[in-house]
Amino acid sequence: MAHSREAVLETLKEFLRFPSVSTDPAHAPDVRRAAEFTAGLLRSAGLDARLVESEGNHPLVRADWMGAPGKPTLLLYGHFDVQPPDPLDEWTSPPFEPEVRNGDIFARGACDDKGQVLIQIEALARLLSERGSLPVNVKILYEGEEETGGQHVTAYLAAHADELAADAALVCDTEMFAPDLPTICTGLRGIVYGELLVEGARTDLHSGVYGGAAPNPIQALATILAELKDRDGRIRIPGFLDRVRPPSPEERAAWARLPFDEAEYLEKEIGAPSLVGDPAIPVLERVWAQPTLEVHGIRGGFTGEGAKTVIPARALAKVSMRLVADQDPAEAAAMLSAAVERVCPPGVRAKYTAFHSGAPSLIDPSSPFIRAAASALTETFGVETVYMRSGGSIPIVGLFQKHLGIPSVLMGFGLPDDNLHAPNEKFHLENLHRGIDATARYLAKLGE
Repeated sequence: MAHSREAVLETLKEFLRFPSVSTDPAHAPDVRRAAEFTAGLLRSAGLDARLVESEGNHPLVRADWMGAPGKPTLLLYGHFDVQPPDPLDEWTSPPFEPEVRNGDIFARGACDDKGQVLIQIEALARLLSERGSLPVNVKILYEGEEETGGQHVTAYLAAHADELAADAALVCDTEMFAPDLPTICTGLRGIVYGELLVEGARTDLHSGVYGGAAPNPIQALATILAELKDRDGRIRIPGFLDRVRPPSPEERAAWARLPFDEAEYLEKEIGAPSLVGDPAIPVLERVWAQPTLEVHGIRGGFTGEGAKTVIPARALAKVSMRLVADQDPAEAAAMLSAAVERVCPPGVRAKYTAFHSGAPSLIDPSSPFIRAAASALTETFGVETVYMRSGGSIPIVGLFQKHLGIPSVLMGFGLPDDNLHAPNEKFHLENLHRGIDATARYLAKLGE
């Protein structure tokens, strides 16, 4: 595999052209092609990669290089599936036709996570090309279902824990706090994602004939959602906040020293008239160390052109919770279900069904694997590495802890304005190349 910047960029462009949207069954062939492409990159780098198949699931990609006896074993993780690109009309350039503008590459999956998967593979390729070997043992686990809950990788981890045994995992799926500021993430929020279904009459009803007597599931859905969270964003699910572990005084002090401007954050990253949430809690703590309840979409009734005066028979909302230490996903889902039943208006039936979940995680920054990563980043960027948490969720981190008992080094190279899960997702190309440098340096340090 060639290692020039131009060659790396062309490889990334080819990778990004696969519309590997794992949530859409119509794109299953594209997810598979992305898996085959990923395995091909690993083979070109010098590893014996293979696809792991499971009926009804997207493939995994596995590879091992165990030629460094007595050295640590690092498990490298990433994903080659992507979020849906909708809404398409908000993209400046087509989401699966990568385009470079002002030093950034724009495409769905550019940062989350194809660009960062390529960082790992290129670092391995460079070391193998220059040395003929790797400084540490490496196991590779890349998946195609991260954006849909990772059922395949969850089952695979449980069944193949011995095969995947390692000393630590390296996950490049997070962001830097600010441009040119190397960052290690020490905490992730967990997630519970599901649907809230509200049902009323057996069928849609004429709103003139039955209006005033028949229940309206859309109105009931709005009532339920309004009862679960107040106007200031405080969650009102009984018991939901009881297990929340507050940040340590040291963490709060470190976060207060970060170069954070709330007004700039509002203007450049949020783009709304104002921020929401409990004003007594600092913004970074709100997004890193507090749980959430969010509505992602509502479906029901008639929304086409013109008029159709019906009272719909059902309405549905996609609802998730982000969790923090020490919250438990199963307990949180049960609390939400109970709260929905408690506030459900008369005349309708309401039920919350969780589809997938992942536990929150906190990582000890004193781990030697974390310290080596911080040192590699500092040497690469020429700036002292900082520590932060992420408001996002990477369920695999909790699974690595559960099944393998290993810490995860969250060494990501995205930026806060990379538009993850949104139109015009991008990845800063200089971070792509510095990421390769830092990852290769990290592996070398672990082998010393």
